[in-house]
Amino acid sequence: MGRYFGTDGFRGEANVTLTAEHAFMVGRFLGWYYHRLSGNKARILIGKDTRRSSYMFEYALAAGLTASGADAYLLHVTTTPSVSYVVRTEDFDCGIMISASHNPYYDNGIKLLNGRGEKMDETTISYIEDYIDGRLNLFGEQIDEIPYAVREDIGRTVDYAAGRNRYVGYLISLAVHSFRDVRVGLDCANGSAWMIAKNVFDALGAKTYVINAEPDGTNINQNAGSTHIEVLQEFVREQHLDVGFAYDGDADRCIAVDERGNVVNGDLILYIYGKYMKERGKLLNNTVVTTVMSNFGLYKAFDAAGIDYEKTAVGDKYVYECMQKYGHRIGGEQSGHIIFSKYATTGDGILTSIKLMEVMLAKKQPLSKLAEPVRIYPQVLKNIRVKSKPEAQNDPDVQAAVSAAAEVLGAAGRILVRESGTEPLIRVMVEAETEAICEHHVDQVLDVIRSKGHEMQG
Repeated sequence: MGRYFGTDGFRGEANVTLTAEHAFMVGRFLGWYYHRLSGNKARILIGKDTRRSSYMFEYALAAGLTASGADAYLLHVTTTPSVSYVVRTEDFDCGIMISASHNPYYDNGIKLLNGRGEKMDETTISYIEDYIDGRLNLFGEQIDEIPYAVREDIGRTVDYAAGRNRYVGYLISLAVHSFRDVRVGLDCANGSAWMIAKNVFDALGAKTYVINAEPDGTNINQNAGSTHIEVLQEFVREQHLDVGFAYDGDADRCIAVDERGNVVNGDLILYIYGKYMKERGKLLNNTVVTTVMSNFGLYKAFDAAGIDYEKTAVGDKYVYECMQKYGHRIGGEQSGHIIFSKYATTGDGILTSIKLMEVMLAKKQPLSKLAEPVRIYPQVLKNIRVKSKPEAQNDPDVQAAVSAAAEVLGAAGRILVRESGTEPLIRVMVEAETEAICEHHVDQVLDVIRSKGHEMQG
């Protein structure tokens, strides 16, 4: 990870870790950099989620871009996958999404996408970080200050809501069945999907029931969306719905709920659609890409279905890199980032919903039946806020505790300890045959982290 940018952008508490000045500098660099690369005025796309601070960062980025001579095209409130789609289909130099995804409202982030709608490469990100730190050396020269555009070279901002509308049309075009009379629940997390998702499902004929679609700037992800799936579970049961879909703040994730109110997470989604692709001869390389966080039960179900799998580090970025390198067609994370490489270059929650609906309608089976072959092993994941992620992770006593747990678990389970890519957290996860065994080993490791003084207080 870089000095400012993690695995999913530059993220932190608004005006504490991530400031308006940071956003202005990111805009200044990108506007200048893409002009230097091509010799043409840069065209850069900006989308944002519903956080109060997203407006501040939108204006700061636009000011930086236009001050460097770029034109800033504003999609306004929209989803991360919509920015990716518009960037790659309408010849933009790059895209910017202002969002902290599933984080609370007071955090925000800047996600950068290249001209193909993929996450920005580490080299370009390192240049931005060097510029922020005042030590940029690029194009064979030491850059002390990026020049301001003047007169007719100053950039402009362009209202580009039409791009978002084209994305909605694209999603609708991907459905191969009418959703007529299907009772669908949508939890929009008071975030980016709050208008788009309902429009798509209504256009496809579903009887759409929506919750958490009244953003006020401070309620994004608050007891809502894919990180609070229990809200949608209750709603599906109360309303006797056929299926439910929950998104996160920027709608690049989807977690589903079946007609019984049971959770269908990213692992189950990968199984359901991966198996559907295999049955139709569409699963190139006979492989689904997962991360190390995927459940034992998923791999056992893949083995039974004759499906191969890859395991990457945690992060949809790594899933996509693996898919691109080997030509795989589907991959994702347990958290609900699912990538369909034929249709998108990033996780897309609404697209994932459409694809799950496709399997249900094509096979004329409820979601519960489609997920039935997967036996999910108990899994306990706990986070601990730490002063220094590397110091906590590399502490010899912590490592010894992890090794001891792994030895006890043997082939009947596993332990995984990793650093969060976006927050000051160490994540400890154990899978085993019972939840009690999982809890025991997770708590043992957390106790060692605390006893060694790594925990961040307050």
